[in-house]
Amino acid sequence: MKNVLKQIKAQTPISEATVEELLACVVPCHFPKNQLLIHSGVFCKYAYFIEKGFTRSFWVVDGEEITTSFLGEGGIVFSMDELYYQRPSEEYVETLEEVEAYRIAITDLRRLWDTNFELCRWALRIHEDEYRRLHRSHRDRLALPAKARYEAFLQQFPGIEQRVNLGFIASYLGITLSTLSRLRGKKSS
Repeated sequence: MKNVLKQIKAQTPISEATVEELLACVVPCHFPKNQLLIHSGVFCKYAYFIEKGFTRSFWVVDGEEITTSFLGEGGIVFSMDELYYQRPSEEYVETLEEVEAYRIAITDLRRLWDTNFELCRWALRIHEDEYRRLHRSHRDRLALPAKARYEAFLQQFPGIEQRVNLGFIASYLGITLSTLSRLRGKKSS
């Protein structure tokens, strides 16, 4: 869990005892590219710490996939609906590359957040970061032209365009694939 622990420790200090408590609850797993980790309308029962690889979250609206976020090494993916509200997920999470992860039961994650102050503080940090990302994404979609949204996206996710289907990026940015292609063409010239 080298990348995961590095990311957690970058967000908040944690003791070796806390690391051991967390490690006692996780199971290593490997997923191929294009594997759904979380399904809409289903209780997943697990969260996944991403050690290696990349995922995206998306909704299906009128048969069309709308990408809502991306997550790479060191992050954690879970169904917010399940974790917070004990309801089935409203979105999907899919691997975009082969993924090495560590699975933790939602019940164990909740228990750790409730009983371990260091992990509770880390949870607060990841939620603060996610709220800030969502706030900026909402603001950018409403206030910025496509070019500025794309540039902000590349700063947030350096190197992502080499790892991810461009259609997913266009969907995330709320633009067409042809608009994204034009923006990429202007950037490289």
